Amino acid sequence: MKVRVFFLVVMLIFAACGGNEESGGLVAGNGRPSVDREGFAIELPDEINSIISIGPSNTEVLVALGFGDRIVAVDMFSADVDGLAGSVSMELSMMALDAEYVVSLMPDVVFVTGMARAGGEDDPLAPVSAAGISVVYMPTSASIAEIMEDIRFVAAVMEDAAAGEVLIANMQAEIDEISQIAQSVTETRTVYFEISPAPWMFSTGTGTFLHEMIELVGAVNVFAGEEGWIPVSDEAVLAADPDVILTSSDFIDDPVGEILERPGFDVITAVQNGNVFEIDANASSRPSHNITIALWQIARAIFPEYF
Repeated sequence: MKVRVFFLVVMLIFAACGGNEESGGLVAGNGRPSVDREGFAIELPDEINSIISIGPSNTEVLVALGFGDRIVAVDMFSADVDGLAGSVSMELSMMALDAEYVVSLMPDVVFVTGMARAGGEDDPLAPVSAAGISVVYMPTSASIAEIMEDIRFVAAVMEDAAAGEVLIANMQAEIDEISQIAQSVTETRTVYFEISPAPWMFSTGTGTFLHEMIELVGAVNVFAGEEGWIPVSDEAVLAADPDVILTSSDFIDDPVGEILERPGFDVITAVQNGNVFEIDANASSRPSHNITIALWQIARAIFPEYF
């Protein structure tokens, strides 16, 4: 549990530090990126037949684009991504990358989350780049638009722009469908989204894709006055008195029951009415196309009569 909480908090901190400032330049003639999503120069091989993916959102996108069979190793948090071959190594740690091990696998390219720099190193995979292996950094995107650009970027690296556009179009179609339904919502409902439970309570303010998702379905985030991924107190939640509480705390046995029985929470409207629901943790926290899974869950939890 402590490992999961640490990973979650680090992810939130990195997301709060800002999303993608660089969208990745394109090389004239072949349309492939010349810089990664963090603005670092990259030189890609002519062919990419083996990939290491560090960061579950990177892994999800690569698999969805049809490149799961080229992935030879992933980080431990990517182990639950469907579509990976049984022979894929799942031993890499995002917070303590073993550059020597990465080099030993001799991949053509390494997609790595910017969270890998949590240890303070500017580039923990510098030895990998020095060995002639392309290293592509992907920061934690803070908005739905940035997630789409991530998909477009990965597709460009893999020289399959068409697959990227299809994935983005499918994602946008679901968002548009939900947005259209949300236009018919006439009742305002306030929402507290609990990412991490007591005693490490975290939620979301503006400038995050999760806040966007709450607004997309026609609801109001009780912490819309805050910015980024934020720690919250019992007192703040009690004062907000949300109509609905959503939780993605899948690292405890019964997150909904824990909230319903949490001391002092019995005065909250959502608790009194039993409007506390669990949302898929992966789909609501990983910046990939799979946020639409969480978006439907959020919509149906808050406005079941509309969705």
